[in-house]
Amino acid sequence: MTSLQSESLQQETDSSEHDHGHGDHRLFGLATFLVADGMTFAGFFAAYLTFRAVNPLPSGHNYELELLLPTINTLLLLISSFTFHRAGAALRRGNQPLCQRWLLVTAALGFSFLAGQMKEYFALPFGLTDNLFASTFYAITGFHGLHVTLGGLMILIVWWQSREGGRITVDNQFPLEAAELYWHFVDGIWVILYGLLYLL
Repeated sequence: MTSLQSESLQQETDSSEHDHGHGDHRLFGLATFLVADGMTFAGFFAAYLTFRAVNPLPSGHNYELELLLPTINTLLLLISSFTFHRAGAALRRGNQPLCQRWLLVTAALGFSFLAGQMKEYFALPFGLTDNLFASTFYAITGFHGLHVTLGGLMILIVWWQSREGGRITVDNQFPLEAAELYWHFVDGIWVILYGLLYLL
């Protein structure tokens, strides 16, 4: 092996080591954040179950909640996860207009969920300050609603950036992938909430 070939091989090795040493860990960072955020929700879950057990409502009241609207809301979020997945699939095929349409459908489903949640708040048989159970119920659903609101805004930003000539392309899918991972997390948290609040 000549010295020139040896030098070329060394440069390729150095370049390979550089590439491996500086990989894209943004999704891993987001996943780490979501795990930490999930721990916050876990604290809410524990508080809700504790207060429900040790702080019953006064005689003549009960914890029965209407199931129809929360069930519809659950279906809206589950469908929105599917439509977001379709948006990502369209982008990977290079079909940005179709990706944008699916993103708009996803955002509409998310904001419809929020509208349903607000309607439920006005129909509840208890208020925010009635007791610890009520306060925790509003806190946990409100905190989740905040996540849905942020997710909906993120989807609209991704929708704008995925237009023709925009930042999001087949070669730069990270913003959409990050928003999709966040949205699936929010949907998963709601499924747990639905089971705890309405079915337990």
